[in-house]
Amino acid sequence: GSNWGLRVLLRDPERQLVGVELRTSGTKALCCYDCCIRCIGAVPYPSLVATLLCYAGVALFCGCGHEALAQTEVLVETYFARDPQDFDVMASFIKYFQFVIYGLASFFFLYGILLLAEGFYTTSAVKQTFGEFRSTQCGRCLSLTFIIVTYILAFIWLAVFAFSAIPVFFLFNMEHTCHSINILAESTPSINQHSWICMDARQYGLLPWDAMPGKSCGMTLASICKTSEFHTTYDLYIATFAGAGVTLLALILYLIPTTYNYAVLRFLGRKGIR
Repeated sequence: GSNWGLRVLLRDPERQLVGVELRTSGTKALCCYDCCIRCIGAVPYPSLVATLLCYAGVALFCGCGHEALAQTEVLVETYFARDPQDFDVMASFIKYFQFVIYGLASFFFLYGILLLAEGFYTTSAVKQTFGEFRSTQCGRCLSLTFIIVTYILAFIWLAVFAFSAIPVFFLFNMEHTCHSINILAESTPSINQHSWICMDARQYGLLPWDAMPGKSCGMTLASICKTSEFHTTYDLYIATFAGAGVTLLALILYLIPTTYNYAVLRFLGRKGIR
């Protein structure tokens, strides 16, 4: 009898130990699941989407804009300017603006990372993960700084967006003019009927007013529209214009969650919750 009791006493601790191990593994799995859910909920999705849009828009604007400027230099110098001195101002502008594009790409790459990090810091999901709002005066001041800088960048990029529409407008008018010339050439074989239809690059500020010839007319203009340089330049400027629009949209998407998170932090700060 004493041996049987000893076996029971030895068996019971083993069963209890197995039960403890099962409960411990179940608790670990539940903690792992909760941790994954909290990590997913802590992601600032609006800021993440805005970052991806910003990178895509800046890459499209900088890459296509750089190549479009190079093609513009070839197009204008070949068909609209005989004297290289007439093209010096525009050539210098294209050269300097290409360096500006390099700087824009680097700046927005770093700024996008900073804004995404700031979105992780200020999002309410991250604060709920810690169980309370651990905001400081320095953190709220930093958030306000990002909001102000992003507002300024949005206004600047709005001007860039409008400025990038100028070459698209010029090339669109040029293509439409070439289409009109082709229609007149098919209906009226006389050269004088469509030789007065011209595109003047001087009117768009591409060349100085004393540049010669500065414009292209008639079938000469129609032949320019059929070249690969024209179509490549037109497509690149459309992509540049689209990239500027996507970047502007990304900055606006940045402002919405950033301003909201800052307002929440200010409100909780006034209530004494930090």
